[in-house]
Amino acid sequence: MRFFTDYLEVEDRIRIRYGVWFSDIEKKRGSVLLLNGRSEFLEKHEETVRELVQKGHDVFSFDWRGQGLSSRMLSNRHKSFVENFSDYVKDMESFVRRMVLPRAVRPLTILSHSMGGHIAIRFLHDYPGLIDRAILVSPMLDIRTFPYPEWFVKGLTRFAVRFGYSQSYALGRGDYKLIRFRNNKLTSDPKRFSDELMAIKKNPDLALGGVTYGWLSAAFDSINIISQPGYVEKIKIPILMIGAVKDRVVSSILHRRTSLRLENCKAVFLPDARHEILKESDEIRQIFQNVSDQFMAESDQPTPPPAPPLKGEGRPHPSSPPLPFQGRGLGG
Repeated sequence: MRFFTDYLEVEDRIRIRYGVWFSDIEKKRGSVLLLNGRSEFLEKHEETVRELVQKGHDVFSFDWRGQGLSSRMLSNRHKSFVENFSDYVKDMESFVRRMVLPRAVRPLTILSHSMGGHIAIRFLHDYPGLIDRAILVSPMLDIRTFPYPEWFVKGLTRFAVRFGYSQSYALGRGDYKLIRFRNNKLTSDPKRFSDELMAIKKNPDLALGGVTYGWLSAAFDSINIISQPGYVEKIKIPILMIGAVKDRVVSSILHRRTSLRLENCKAVFLPDARHEILKESDEIRQIFQNVSDQFMAESDQPTPPPAPPLKGEGRPHPSSPPLPFQGRGLGG
């Protein structure tokens, strides 16, 4: 495996750190654009990258602005802040056009987690034709605001931004601090849970704290955009949506509803998984790999043309047959 990391400067002079990993397999299966979640960084998903490369995929990934080793947005580098989620989308477009498309072996697949899945939906809507297919793992289609009701958090966020507190931490948030495994809501696997902690211990600059009111406001605005009727329906490429039934960060119920709105979507729900499916136990990750490998193999095949109508029966009905897994979970 050959790889390199570098920086890409985008239009507002933000420096985006990225990485590219090339498979040594002679007959490559394609390329994967790996999109991290909020607070994550290249090093966190090294295991997933290694598995993809071993299967014959080249992998492209980057740190979102404001996290990892990309430019931080505020003087306190622990604060998670963005002016507008469209900034994330523009950064992604710049990376795809300048670094990915000139090098990618087709098909080009998005593999996204959480916030990365949200931005992937925005990107696929705004820039059709650049990506061949997408796997959305626990996509951030909403934000669970527990222990506070959603109406309270949204109202407080609007108030804070209006009165100039967009760069202040949201209620109950602060600088990065170590979380013990027994208190985590992300994964049931203690070893993979420690991957992020060890990477931050090795390089403290990777650490990111809680969200600001500005980030929350931008997130709520973007959630409203993708929730609009007809928005996700414009995405036509094959989509695999994988949700975690035990997710306490985002709603797997909304994953089900959104998967039914997408024209070409298969949905799988893992009953024992928490939010970070890519960092889950061996058993859960094996299910994920089996399902994603099957999805890639199926979407590699060209879609057969519709059968001509039988003589005297007129034109066939325009609706398509149901897709496997659509709206169903494995064991749930």
